[in-house]
Order: sequence, then C-alpha cells, then structure tokens
Amino acid sequence: MYKFIRQALISVAVVSITTLANQPSRAEVFTGQSGNVRAEISYEQSEEYQYKNVRLQIMRAGKKILDRTLPQDSEYDRPIGGLLTDNSNLPVLDLDGNKEPEVIADFFTGGAHCCLYSLIYKYGSKSQQYGQIQHKWGNGGYHLKDVDQDGIPEFVSQDDRFAYSFASYAASGYPLQIWQYRQGKMIDVTRRYPQLIYNAAFQQWQTYLEAKKQGDDGKGFLASYLANKYMIGQEKDGWQRVQQVYKQSDRTQFFADLRKFLRETGYIK
Repeated sequence: MYKFIRQALISVAVVSITTLANQPSRAEVFTGQSGNVRAEISYEQSEEYQYKNVRLQIMRAGKKILDRTLPQDSEYDRPIGGLLTDNSNLPVLDLDGNKEPEVIADFFTGGAHCCLYSLIYKYGSKSQQYGQIQHKWGNGGYHLKDVDQDGIPEFVSQDDRFAYSFASYAASGYPLQIWQYRQGKMIDVTRRYPQLIYNAAFQQWQTYLEAKKQGDDGKGFLASYLANKYMIGQEKDGWQRVQQVYKQSDRTQFFADLRKFLRETGYIK
C-alpha cells in the first residue's frame, strides 16, 4: 500500500510540474468548500520549477477572514491539491470533530523522492482568526481515512525516518503511522490500532520475501517489519523471525544497528 502511495504522489506532482514547466507564467488556483467556509489557494510559476505568490484566502459566510501569502520552505515548493484525490480540490473538512472545518494546504518540494508537507489552518472562535501548523510527511505523504469510523478522518501515513536507513530508497520499508489532528496539534495514534499494525507487519514480511527472491538482502523491509512488531508488543517473535532468516555476513552489525535505530526512533521504549 505504501509503495503505491509514494508512486502515486510522485507521479501526480511530476506530471503537473512537467506540464507547467512547458507553459508561460500564469496563475493557478485550487478551491475547496465545506458549509459556509470556502478556501482558495492561488500561485504563479515564475520560472521552471519555481513558484511564487502562493496565497491563501479563507471566506466565512462571504466574509474574508484570512488573506495571506503562504510560507514556503523554498521557492521550489509547489502547492498541490488534496493528496490522492482530485488534484484541483483544496481539502476543507472537519479534522477534530468540533463541527468547524479546517483547511489543508499541501506542498510538494520537488525531486524524485522528496518531499511533502502540509499547512493546516484552524479557526479560533475567540480570536476569530486562523492559526497554522506545519506537518512534514517526507516521501510518503498521507491519505485521509476514518479509521475508527467515528466520523472524523485520520491521516494514514508511514514513518519516513526509515528511508535510506538500511537500504536504498526503493528497498526501504516503512512502518505504519496514523495521526489525528486535535486541539491544533498532530498526535501520533498508531498504537491504538493493533490490527492495522499487524496487517502492516504482515505486508512488510511478504515484501521482504519477494525482495529476497529477487536477490535483495531485504534489510530495509525487515527493519520496518520489526518496528511494526514492537508497536503491538510482539518484538520477541519479531526478533526470532528476523534472526532466523537473515544470515548475511554482517548480521551481527545489522542487528546491533537495528536495535540502536529502533531505540532512537522510539519503537523500543
């Protein structure tokens, strides 16, 4: 699933960038609406792969509440529509269950493997203004899904810290990550969904077996598999299986490096 997400996001961004690069500078607009809240992002492409005047406007019941230039980590950061949805749509939806829609501005930084981040805007009833946070997704991005079926979507993603840690990008595996947006913050709630983690671990193990058939040592997928096993309290079983299958000459160093990495990234508490 996660490889599909990465490929889809990269394909959408690369195709869009290539198309724009062959056209003269012009304004592009994304719009979205929920109830009486309407949002619009506009931007210009001044030169090839360079974007400027990225501007967000948010209207409430016809009144303009926010009109500002959005911060970009660099001039190459391109605003995109909702990830894995209609790329012309700007996500405007209730992320925390308070009946007040938030606005998500997604950016792609360019390049073959990196990166995506989101600016999330929340309306404050007391201040009557919008506050903003940034969340970085790395290579994988996210998709919105109501995982627990409570009417509020979660951000389903992956732990991008595993990219290149034990293998090349293509041979890296990624543990499941699930985030909720609550009280203006992103909260990692992955461990609340043990069945989904178990499914992710199973998928990583299957991917490892396929990689092994193709002559890869599979370290990147074994690392992700073991991280998922730690999250559901099955680390003993996970280590036994990893140690049984990985017989390369660097196994002692790999196991030591893996244990150290899992501790540094918080999987080993």
